[in-house]
Amino acid sequence: MASILLLHSMYGLRPAVHQAAERLRAAGHEVHVPDLYDGRVVDTPEEGIAIKEEIGRDELLRRAVAAAAPISGRGLVYAGFSLGGALAQNLALADDRAGGLLLMHGTSDLADDASTEIPVQLHVADPDTAEPVDWLNAWYLRMRRAGADAEVFRYRGAGHLFTDPGLPDYDAEAAGRAWAIALDFLADL
Repeated sequence: MASILLLHSMYGLRPAVHQAAERLRAAGHEVHVPDLYDGRVVDTPEEGIAIKEEIGRDELLRRAVAAAAPISGRGLVYAGFSLGGALAQNLALADDRAGGLLLMHGTSDLADDASTEIPVQLHVADPDTAEPVDWLNAWYLRMRRAGADAEVFRYRGAGHLFTDPGLPDYDAEAAGRAWAIALDFLADL
């Protein structure tokens, strides 16, 4: 089974992230869930954006790298929700020994010279104001050009963070489908 670094969204280390980690552990995976916000958890996008901006992108990335360092060996799977997905993508593409990348609700830009052969799976709402269709199409093409074995799963009518039962975006049906597909993905790594 996989060793997974699971990074939270801009809302912080919410109960839904712990529930996701438990779901992954129940499937036999080793899961590490760092707190990049030092214990702060919020309920609104505005509060999440404020904390994210206060900490800053570079510091969040540094914290994610520090969390990965003790466990980044051969085959670590990077995973994350929204902001955590963007951070996970950056870490995975910088790790020559990464075993995979599981993105829930979020991506990041790719450098023109990005190169990787890892399997990548993205689960995203359709439409999603945080991940517009044009952005997702370009992201997918750039990931494929970089060499990644990328798959995108879109969930029509779901909200941005549709896997978090504590948020208004929650969609039980879409979340169930996403987790079933993601667990199959992880089992094959």
